[in-house]
Amino acid sequence: MLDVKEIRANAGTIEKKLQTKEPSISLASLLSLDAKVRDLKTETDALKTKRNDFSSKIGEMKRKGEDTKALMDEVSAIGDQIRTKDEELKSLEAAFISEIERLPNIPMDDIKISQDPKENVVIKEYGKKREFEFPFKNHLELNEKLKLFDFERAAKASGAGWPAYRGIGAQLEWALINYMLSIHIKNGFTQWMPPLLVRRETLYGSGQLPKFEQQQFKLDDEDYPLWLIPTAEVALNGLHQDEILKEEELPLRYAAYTPCFRREAGAAGKQERGLIRTHQFNKVEMFCFSKPEDSPALFESMVQSAEEILQGLKLHYRNTLLVTGDMSFASAKTIDVEVWLPGQDRYYEVSSISNCTDYQARRSNIRFRRGKDKPEFVHTLNGSGLATSRLMVALLENNQNSDGSVTVPEVLRSYLGGLEVIRPVQGSDA
Repeated sequence: MLDVKEIRANAGTIEKKLQTKEPSISLASLLSLDAKVRDLKTETDALKTKRNDFSSKIGEMKRKGEDTKALMDEVSAIGDQIRTKDEELKSLEAAFISEIERLPNIPMDDIKISQDPKENVVIKEYGKKREFEFPFKNHLELNEKLKLFDFERAAKASGAGWPAYRGIGAQLEWALINYMLSIHIKNGFTQWMPPLLVRRETLYGSGQLPKFEQQQFKLDDEDYPLWLIPTAEVALNGLHQDEILKEEELPLRYAAYTPCFRREAGAAGKQERGLIRTHQFNKVEMFCFSKPEDSPALFESMVQSAEEILQGLKLHYRNTLLVTGDMSFASAKTIDVEVWLPGQDRYYEVSSISNCTDYQARRSNIRFRRGKDKPEFVHTLNGSGLATSRLMVALLENNQNSDGSVTVPEVLRSYLGGLEVIRPVQGSDA
């Protein structure tokens, strides 16, 4: 959430910056509501002061034995006015919150202004695209013989868009997860295993609600109004809701593996099939809490931790700095790490690292204190480290051999009992 004091002081500048994310944004209604709320609070406070003064006077009159009926009638009338204004104030404040909570975070000044993702700025490339000496296959074609996952049987259980890993595919998925966590732990992250179901307030705090409500899964249970997490970012941010952290605790670096659940509406076409876009996927998440002045350096270290994983897997990737219109709702700066997928003939994001500044902290009321100073809001940062589904696609497609087998990257072999090559399944294994 944005700081209303900053909006009051710099409304024109902030509106222009927000419009670089969403051109339709206008602050006129918000400012009008803010003015009405402040005026009404002033009027209500004046009435309450008047009532208190009259109440004190009534006490004095009673002690003197004087008639207080007229004054008490006036106090009663003032009370009615206060109750009416309090109800009006409650309605206005709700309308104000509804306006401000739908505003995205302000992009940093060094972000390119554009609504076109094609204008995202490539800031780094690692390795080169593999050149094949044989007709290569996409991950679904490879899977016909490798039997690593089964979408048809998953559809029987859950419907379209839900993956089911099997055999070596399931083991390879776990190998990736363990390998990624080992990198982050080495780099100073504390591993968490957070809940997969969270309260509405927790989703709100991370910026998922109310804007993205239609993309979430929730329980149809009046006794447990909980939501499935779309990313571990939500749960990790929620761990410190309404807390005041100590300065010496910061930065906090967290890493967590969780399944993630999202309604992926409109996913169609050959480029979106298989593991490319699903309702459930596995992801290792990085999440950090920091002092404001430390967040830029922490952001770079998170990018490096994500890159270290891909470099260990010897995968070609590139880093892109997202333009204003392509950044997430809560982000002030985002770098996407994208791997090359031969079967899709394009780059796909496997990590998105974002500095959310104090946006989530305001919504979640997460602060820290410098000594005896007034508490300040922390900065929060998040990043995939990494999402495994597209990473699995990258591994299979970039490490395939002419006979349909797939070479296992060296860094994963110790997690797979030394397995070096995943070979096509022989016979009628179903």
